[in-house]
Amino acid sequence: MSVIVTDTGFQADDWPEEICKIDGLKAIDLHGDTSPEALDPSVLKASHIRILIPGFADGRGYTLAKQLRRKGFSGKLRAAGPIIADQYAMARRSGFDEVEIPDALAARQPEADWLARSDWQGASYQVRLKA
Repeated sequence: MSVIVTDTGFQADDWPEEICKIDGLKAIDLHGDTSPEALDPSVLKASHIRILIPGFADGRGYTLAKQLRRKGFSGKLRAAGPIIADQYAMARRSGFDEVEIPDALAARQPEADWLARSDWQGASYQVRLKA
């Protein structure tokens, strides 16, 4: 199982049951190392994209999320993997709507740890530089 993290804490998983790879365009799983240039443009029509991030030190999924948003993807975008609470704000600023973490990680970093980082819009250095 896994735990879904949003700006309001841990949530029930509402991801579509049927996951497909491009066909059907409802929910698509992409690996974090997927090149945005290699994606078929029809991917942008999907309602849900989950980017599988293999490790907390691998930032390629964040780059992919940013590129998908820049290309016009407006559906739900989820990061899935061993992401730590300290990375939540960065995930949100990259374009992710939510984060899916393993149960064991949620036990080590409870909901309060994630909520402490939920002010992702005001916590960036860019915002502080503009002030």
